[in-house]
Amino acid sequence: MQEETQKLFDKICDPNEKEAFYFAEKLGKINTEEVKDKLIELVKGDNWEIAYLACKALAKTSFNNEALEAIFTAIRDKKNQKNQGAFVQVLEEFDLSESFVDIFRVYLFGNFKAETLAKEYLDSVEFEITPRTIRKAEKHWNHYLHNPEDEGSLAIKKAEVEPMLLEMKELFSE
Repeated sequence: MQEETQKLFDKICDPNEKEAFYFAEKLGKINTEEVKDKLIELVKGDNWEIAYLACKALAKTSFNNEALEAIFTAIRDKKNQKNQGAFVQVLEEFDLSESFVDIFRVYLFGNFKAETLAKEYLDSVEFEITPRTIRKAEKHWNHYLHNPEDEGSLAIKKAEVEPMLLEMKELFSE
């Protein structure tokens, strides 16, 4: 890795660096496979703040699918439960059109902030929906119905999810 690039990584990993967001943005503009791989490695790491900065850098690259895969893995990781919302918030900088099922899972199983942001994405992003997408969403919905983490929110989610799934099915029944 070039010395300049390594210095940028050192800056975003330094907890005392006040301009870490600036350096993360600079890293994202480098847009090479090597930088992408190192950023994804940081997303998978144990320090959520560094992982968040790596996500912000990945948002500036052209590696949308690989970045989203790493970010959704970080969102689902139990060690990030308290910070899910921060990772979900970064998603606004990505093309989410092919991520309906992942966003839907965050809506069902995320913490309050993550769930709220996921609901906003579900309402505002134009997703690529296929019959397979619907089947996957129904699978997660059935899992949620049989294992709700919060009985109180079950009725609310039923009122929102069941009409959504029905509407999507109707798209393919004509």
